[in-house]
Amino acid sequence: MAEGFATSPQAPWRIGVDVGGTFTDLILHDDAGALFVAKVPSTPQNPADGVLAAIEAIGAAHGMPSDAVLADCSLFVHGSTVATNTMLEGKGAKVGMITTEGFRDSLEIRRGIREDMWDHRTPFAPVLVPRSRRIGVAGRLDRDAVEIIPLDEVAVRETAARFKSDGVEAVAVCLLNSFLDPSHERAVGRIMEDSFDHAAISLSAEIAPIMGEYERGSTAVANAYLTPRVAPYLARLDATLTERGLRHPMLMVQSNGGAASVSQVAGRTVNLLLSGPASAVGALNLVAEQTGHDNLISMEIGGTSCDVVMMHKGDVALTDELLIAGYHVSTPAIDVHTVGAGGGTIAHVDAGGMLQVGPQGAGATPGPACYGLGGDHPTVTDALLVLGRLRPGAYAGGAVSLDLELARKAIGDHLAAPLGISIEDAAGGVIGILEQNLLHAVERISIERGYDPSVCHLVAAGGAGPMHGSAVARRLGCHTVYVPRQAGAFCALGMLNADVRRDMSRVLIGDLDAMEPGTVADGYAALERQATDVLANEGFEGTNATTERAMDLRYRGQQWSIRVPVETFEPSSIRAGFEEQHQRMYGHIQPVGDLEITALHVTGRGLIPRIVPADDQRPREVPQPAEHRSTYAGLQHGWCETPIYRAENLHADVSLEGPLLLEEVTTTLYVGPGETLEVDRFGNYLIHIGS
Repeated sequence: MAEGFATSPQAPWRIGVDVGGTFTDLILHDDAGALFVAKVPSTPQNPADGVLAAIEAIGAAHGMPSDAVLADCSLFVHGSTVATNTMLEGKGAKVGMITTEGFRDSLEIRRGIREDMWDHRTPFAPVLVPRSRRIGVAGRLDRDAVEIIPLDEVAVRETAARFKSDGVEAVAVCLLNSFLDPSHERAVGRIMEDSFDHAAISLSAEIAPIMGEYERGSTAVANAYLTPRVAPYLARLDATLTERGLRHPMLMVQSNGGAASVSQVAGRTVNLLLSGPASAVGALNLVAEQTGHDNLISMEIGGTSCDVVMMHKGDVALTDELLIAGYHVSTPAIDVHTVGAGGGTIAHVDAGGMLQVGPQGAGATPGPACYGLGGDHPTVTDALLVLGRLRPGAYAGGAVSLDLELARKAIGDHLAAPLGISIEDAAGGVIGILEQNLLHAVERISIERGYDPSVCHLVAAGGAGPMHGSAVARRLGCHTVYVPRQAGAFCALGMLNADVRRDMSRVLIGDLDAMEPGTVADGYAALERQATDVLANEGFEGTNATTERAMDLRYRGQQWSIRVPVETFEPSSIRAGFEEQHQRMYGHIQPVGDLEITALHVTGRGLIPRIVPADDQRPREVPQPAEHRSTYAGLQHGWCETPIYRAENLHADVSLEGPLLLEEVTTTLYVGPGETLEVDRFGNYLIHIGS
């Protein structure tokens, strides 16, 4: 399936490809500003097949072979769930770990606390490195990075031989206080490289140079666990694209929302754990430019999950703490909240006779029952079909076909019959619970962070987001829902608007007011040199490269730090920035409290020109509904006779009153009673909620 504004793309063009759990999405942005979309089923067994199929689909739609599509591509950006899926499915490499003698159990002890203090039963995730492959070796640096025990290199060599005979594929190294001086870890790394021909070596001081032995070790282990599975996939795909005509190296989207070449991320695959969802940053930047509104919340709902990201005054927050499949990872990442709420989310009746929706999903195969691919569990898509909000027949441009009778049977057998209600009421219950779950997800990223969602535009994206956007916005108090015309390929669109990015950090502990300015300046200078060297290797120098500074601070005695942007080292202005964020997050400040610096950060950006979409070129004719059908509009309005519009029959400046359905190629918009749909100059949609 493919679509665009113009008849055929004009070279050169950019391509973004996002591999999701259900579909692989491709967006092509050509030299005239037109956007073309291709959507094909994902291939979990080999995600690269989905990427190549999407390239062939966009080419076939415009009479071009795939090598011609790649030959005229000036920028190819890819986001993939392959790293995330490797963690979730437990299919990573066989890892060995070297620690400081006496500390090999830190990985299993974890932080010594539970994530949910009320949950005493759920077991922790299995340790990625069993105790038999966690080896402690002699060698010790004190808290000032002074060597008090030399590294026992003989023991390291013996451990290397043991790992090799045990079939270890990757080695993680985490030595005490290595974030201050990585010399011992580097020595271990050299010995391991001499002993293994192809083993991936992950040094904690390079992967996560932070204070906190458990966090560093867990991140290094996750990187070692992923690299032998993810790096070969990236290398093969990059080589295949080059062989088929791509003239520039493929870029990968990282968890921080920026892009990097395959050579840069091959040894840091842990940075790809949020590769797809993090692309929302680039898409939100585009929405902000087009709407002039920089307080945005994106709710991107695909077939498997919903990813929520918040932009406040043009900035999207970063976090250094991820919990993936029960494993702690410390790596710069966009603050994304993900819940199991997508079109393929399965509904069921639990043992207590209560209707539940999620978090389990039907996935790409077999998918919802209505797909007719063997699935018989009722999903959100089946409920929408029963309620008339989706049309039976070809869906997503023909990628799948929806069967109403299969949907009714699944909901009837698994939900309506056990609950003793009608099929329609059961379907309505599924949607009501789903939208309540979506509401909580948005509140988690906004209200719980100290932000007021009612002043934001809610950006409803993904194949399923525009179906639920207005209901969630109304409950949040938002007045406007923004739906990109390419909503079904939202992350792929964001990839085309992402800079190349590298984040650097170093620990620096000291009192803010007593810290020597020269010490801070030297720290930032060293980080900026590292960042600019990386960018230069990626081809960005001079005016095409920039750096930004930030600092982590906390009140003395606090456990967690807050990151504050820094232009110049002026303690009073830095304190003001810290207190503003502390007040928002916690509701109070300590006006005379001692502030402690904990770390310095530098972000290097290789600037890629922003995409400029063309104006909507659809014919300016009076829009007429293609058909009418009865749809369910909720408990208040019940069933309503609803006009159904096709996207090709609308144009810029159109305004329509709800209830209505608008069928786009990659999504369907639902506009409820009392709401208004407006089309902007770029062909995107605004839903005005009203009072």
